[in-house]
Amino acid sequence: MLKVVQAFDRAPIAEIETDDAAALERKLEAAERVFRDRDGWLKPHQRIAILRKLAALMEDRRDHLALQIAREGGKPLPDAIVETNRAIDGVHNAADELRNLAGREISMGLSAAAENRWAFTTREPIGTVAAISAFNHPLNLIVHQVAPAIATGCPVIVKPASTTPLSCLDFVALVHEAGLPEPWCQSFVTEDNALAERLATDRRIAFLSFIGSARVGWSLHAKLAPGTRSALEHGGAAPAIVDWSADLGKVVEPIVKGGYYHAGQVCVSTQRIFVHENIADDFTQKLVERVEKLRTADPTLKDTEVGPLILPREADRVAEWIEEAVTGGAVLATGGQRLSETTLQPAVLLDPAADARVSTLETFGPVVAVYRYRDLDEAIAQANSLPTAFQASVFAQDIDIAMRAANRLAASAVMINDPTAFRTDWMPFAGRKESGYGTGGIPYTMRDMTEEKMILMRRS
Repeated sequence: MLKVVQAFDRAPIAEIETDDAAALERKLEAAERVFRDRDGWLKPHQRIAILRKLAALMEDRRDHLALQIAREGGKPLPDAIVETNRAIDGVHNAADELRNLAGREISMGLSAAAENRWAFTTREPIGTVAAISAFNHPLNLIVHQVAPAIATGCPVIVKPASTTPLSCLDFVALVHEAGLPEPWCQSFVTEDNALAERLATDRRIAFLSFIGSARVGWSLHAKLAPGTRSALEHGGAAPAIVDWSADLGKVVEPIVKGGYYHAGQVCVSTQRIFVHENIADDFTQKLVERVEKLRTADPTLKDTEVGPLILPREADRVAEWIEEAVTGGAVLATGGQRLSETTLQPAVLLDPAADARVSTLETFGPVVAVYRYRDLDEAIAQANSLPTAFQASVFAQDIDIAMRAANRLAASAVMINDPTAFRTDWMPFAGRKESGYGTGGIPYTMRDMTEEKMILMRRS
């Protein structure tokens, strides 16, 4: 049995049965069986109808789903409500995208050998999808992985994080209630890492969608069966550059949101802030004042802004990194105190050493580090110095500076006057270098979960 507890106070929520090796085999066989039966594939209009009904069922359970996110994952309720709304919209997005998911004509007659021929492509589902998800968005990440599989006609087996399985199990139950036969969407709950690896690397898996740590993701990627495609979403230490021309009255709020949203447990959370020396003192004062006003409390309360970390050991780790940075010369401008077993006061560090862990690794906690710079290109070089790269920000009113930074930052997306954590679910979302593989976002995932087949006809 798996015991599920509230992230904030570790109070029990539920006990659920876990799956063993025999259950995994049954689920893989069921997925393979329905995919092999082409006559049994659901038509696009049927899949659209299921997704529309699923979205309606989620609407009916919106309050329950949001509160469950807050309880098991520790995300503050206002943000959990936003996540639930996004998840519902994501299901609609997958249904809408089926109107655009199509093949193309391939030009013929361009040489004598190609005369009297007509060729076009269609898109077919790639096969069974293994979706291994993360705790930090326990509903919306599942939607990002499962809704595209349903839309494209791929059987999917989804493994939620063991700390946050309830949102996934509720979602899968709603999928079945919406009319999708069970073999097309199955959950797999386990704390056994070897079993999770067996799911990902089984020869019957055609596509692995993995969201989680880089160490685990790249390890699984190296062990995939021949022919298996994959998408990996990891994280990084997202940089934000604040130029001297930035409007400080409009900068602090998005930076605080980007840095402390879900206690910093976001793969594109703002972590490293490079501030021009001319405004560094003023910026730091305003930042610290705003951070000290953040309400850190029980995430199920309506006015909580910062909640807990997912596990006590994660709070231990982040506290250790803060202490290490201070010992190495950083100034702790505010925060860092332990408030409970899983909760830390949001912290601001000033000028930690370049080799400190808060400067080089993904903190995944309520901590930002502020560094002064004099030359823009030096700040860009520092921002680009890590083996991870995902999203980045630049705050500037000078358009030349903003565009210079946007063009030179090593990132898959650069936000100008917006936080690094900004995302819509239909935009491309991709980690570069060690931060990931492939491109997320519902329309992009749907393309990854399909393959083009060319059909050629010869006219007599």
